[in-house]
Amino acid sequence: MSDNDHIYNCYSPPPVEFVKGEGAYLYTENGDKYLDFITGIAVNGLGHSHPALVGALTEQAGKLWHLSNMFRVPGQYELADKYCAHTFADKVFFTNSGAEAVECAIKTARRAQFVEGHENRYEILTTKGAFHGRTIATVNAGGNPKYMEGFGPVMPGFTNLPFGDFDAIKDAISENTAAILIEPVQGEGGVRALSTAFLKSLRALCDEHGLFLVYDEVQSGAGRTGKLFAHQWADGQADPDIMAVAKGMGGGFPVGACLATERAAKGMVVGTHGSTYGGGPLAMAVANAAFDLLNDPKLLANVNKMSNYLLQQFEALKDAHPDVVEDVRGKGLLTGMKLKKKALDVRNLARAQNLLIGTAGDNVLRLLPPLIITEEHVREAVAVLDTVFTQAKDMDDFEA
Repeated sequence: MSDNDHIYNCYSPPPVEFVKGEGAYLYTENGDKYLDFITGIAVNGLGHSHPALVGALTEQAGKLWHLSNMFRVPGQYELADKYCAHTFADKVFFTNSGAEAVECAIKTARRAQFVEGHENRYEILTTKGAFHGRTIATVNAGGNPKYMEGFGPVMPGFTNLPFGDFDAIKDAISENTAAILIEPVQGEGGVRALSTAFLKSLRALCDEHGLFLVYDEVQSGAGRTGKLFAHQWADGQADPDIMAVAKGMGGGFPVGACLATERAAKGMVVGTHGSTYGGGPLAMAVANAAFDLLNDPKLLANVNKMSNYLLQQFEALKDAHPDVVEDVRGKGLLTGMKLKKKALDVRNLARAQNLLIGTAGDNVLRLLPPLIITEEHVREAVAVLDTVFTQAKDMDDFEA
């Protein structure tokens, strides 16, 4: 019997197993060292085993693990104050994951329309290539047929539109539309960033029609683009009404949140939503420590410096390997390269050279390094990619 016989066959991990992480590196039992440029899919943004996070978790673990939301969790109030002080938000609901945060965002938008007397407004406009989670509602919101197949009829209430097509979104608005749900930077969909001008136009469109603007910043938030959240590059002119966050906000510990304005959250009263584990003492201890680090101007400055350097190096790789690299894309340290060769095979070649990276839609090689990286880490990764792209040159071209 293999060690996988009792695990759902939903994953296909490689045989390598990691037992320790430090900073930007992961280590196997026998000491093999890997440069981690995927960080648990944008989760370990502060690197592995950050002493401040380890200390916060260890201290809290010796005091109190769990209460449920039947009782006050002081860490929730502390963290909610921090997020509301540094974002558009007035209210916060804590979750365990990004999918739960998006579910809460959907419920918040629909409930707000309901309490304002618009019971017919339940439809959420979304875009193709989106990834909002793996629950029944969030896979329907994302609209990817591959993720929806075999799970029953398509759920009503979501209209999936072409990515980046403002006119399509505008034309789709009807008397039933409640909100627009969108990722400022798509991760799973191919590392595609929307311009600040586009986000500003969405904000104006929602204001014009009485809709709620909902951002999914589960992957693009937590400092990954050089601001605490990607939409903040619009300098307050594209702020949402509701936002789902998770991944990097816990620095590796499972935690998420739905942020909302006072108006958007007014329908979410006692009995409308809840979570047993969401916002528990352990999660709040770590997430409070993580927030203080992620909101540090020095860290965000490093993200901007390293992302510019990384972009330069990727463009150089594109010039050096025109038969392999078609396009460089992304924002901040949410980066990607669209390839002419099969991205999955290239990812595997990189892992064989002790570099951990990922893939995304549109045959994109996805790189999500920790926010603490240095130029030395970038040079190490680029050297591996240079070798791998040379190996990939003779591979068959990718066919969509």
